[in-house]
Amino acid sequence: MSGLTYNSSHVKTDTKTDGLVLLAVLGGMFLAMLDQTIVGTALPRITAELGGSALYTWVVTAYLLTSTVTVPLYGRLSDQHGRKPLLLIGMIVFVVGSALCGAAQDMGQLIAFRALQGLGAGALLPLSLALMLEMFPPTSGRGARTQGAIGGVMGLTYLAGPFLGGLFTDQASWRWAFYVNVPLGIALIGIVVLRLPRRPGTGGGRPDYAGITVFTVAISVLLLGLTEKGLDGHTWTDAAVAGPILLALVLLAVFVLVELRVADPIMPMSLFANRTYTLVMATSFFTAFCLYAGSVFLPRFFQQALGVSATESGLRIYPMMLAMVGSSVLMGALMSRTRRYKPWLAVSPLLLIAGALLCSGLSVGTGGLALALWMVPLGLGIGPMLSGLTVAAQQAVEPQYIGTASANLTFFRQIGGSVALAIGGTLYTSEVTASAPAHGLAAAHASASALVIPALGVAGAVIALVALIAMPDKRLQAPPTPAAKVEAAV
Repeated sequence: MSGLTYNSSHVKTDTKTDGLVLLAVLGGMFLAMLDQTIVGTALPRITAELGGSALYTWVVTAYLLTSTVTVPLYGRLSDQHGRKPLLLIGMIVFVVGSALCGAAQDMGQLIAFRALQGLGAGALLPLSLALMLEMFPPTSGRGARTQGAIGGVMGLTYLAGPFLGGLFTDQASWRWAFYVNVPLGIALIGIVVLRLPRRPGTGGGRPDYAGITVFTVAISVLLLGLTEKGLDGHTWTDAAVAGPILLALVLLAVFVLVELRVADPIMPMSLFANRTYTLVMATSFFTAFCLYAGSVFLPRFFQQALGVSATESGLRIYPMMLAMVGSSVLMGALMSRTRRYKPWLAVSPLLLIAGALLCSGLSVGTGGLALALWMVPLGLGIGPMLSGLTVAAQQAVEPQYIGTASANLTFFRQIGGSVALAIGGTLYTSEVTASAPAHGLAAAHASASALVIPALGVAGAVIALVALIAMPDKRLQAPPTPAAKVEAAV
C-alpha cells in the first residue's frame, strides 16, 4: 500500500480495503461501548460468585472512570501522532483487560482489570469517529451511509448490552461477557495492522503533563462524586458527594488556566471560541439526558415494575433501538443530499420531548403496543443526535483538531450521562420510597419511571433545542486534509 496519498477529501483505497477498515473501526467502537452496559445484568451473578457486594458499583465505575478520562487524551494525541498507533494501543490494552476480567478470581482483581480495560476503551470511540470522517466525508454518498452506521452502532450498543449480558449469564457464564471481546478484538487488531493506512500526525512539542495530570484528577473525583450520589441514601450535601464535586470544579478551573498557558494543550481552549463547536458540545451533554433516560430507566421499568428478566427487557426495548438506527441512517442520507445538518438536528428535540412526555403515562397496566409506540419518538429523536452531532463537531474545527473534536464530543456525552444518572437516580429513589407504602413496590417503580424519564428527557431536549437554534446554519464542506504521504501499513 505504499504510495497512497491523500487527496482533497479522503484516503484513496480500494473498496475491499475500505470495507475491512470500516468493519474494524465500527467493531472496535461497538466493543468499547458495549462494555459500558453489558456488565450491569451480570453483576448480581458476579457478586454471588466472587463476593465483595460492598464493591458492587465499582465494577462499573472503574471502567467508566478510566474510559472517560482518557477519551480527550487519545483524541488530542492522535491529532499529533497519528490515528493508527493510538488506535492499536487502545485495542491491545482493551483486549488484554477483557481477558484478565474474564479470569478474575475476586472483586478486587475484577475492578483493577476493568480499569485497565477502560484505559484501552477510551481510544476506540473517538478515533473511530475521526477515521470515519477522514475516509468517508459526509458530503459523499458513502460518507452518509457511514455516518448512519456510526449512529446505528451507538444505539445498538446501549440497548444490546443488557440483553447480551443477561444471555451470557443465563446460558453460559458471566465470564463470557468479557471473554467475547478477545477473539473479536484480535481479529479487529489484525485488520487495522494490515489494512489501515498510517498518516503522520501534525506533531507536537513537549507533552502537556500538567494539563493531563490536573484533568485526570478533576474528572476522576467528579465521577466519584456523581457515583456516590447514585447510591441509595446519599444526598447532594453529603461529604462523599459534595466534597468530590466541589474539588472537581476547582480543579477544572485550574485546568483551564493551565491549558491557556501551555504551547500544546491537551484540550485547546481556543476551540471553545468557535460558537458552533461550543454549542455542539453543549447539545451532546444535554441530549445524553434523553439517551440515558431511555436506555437505562426503561429497562429498569421492565424489570422492576413489570417483573421481566434482564434478557426479556433487552428485547422489549427494541422498538426504540430500531427507531434510533433508522433515524440515524436517515440523518446521514439527509445530510449528504442537502449538505446541511442544522434543520434535521433541530427536529430531534421535538421528537424527544414528545416521546418523553408520552412515558409519563407509564404504569404496571401499560400495554405492550402502547409502550412500543411511545418508545418510537424517543428513538427517532436520539438517532440523529448520535450521527449528526459527530459531523457538526468535526466540521466546526480545522483538520488538525478532528480527533480532538471527536473525542470531546464523546467526553461531554459521557459526562452528561453521568450527571443524568445521578439526578435520575435521586428522583427515582425518592419516588419509590414515597409511593411504595401506599401502592406497592411494583407500582412505585412504575411511578418512578413515569417521573424520571419525562423529567430527564424534556429537560435535556429543551436545552438542546435552544442550543441548536443558536447554532449557525452552515453547509457541509468536504474536509481538507494535509497533502501528506500515507505511510504503508505496518
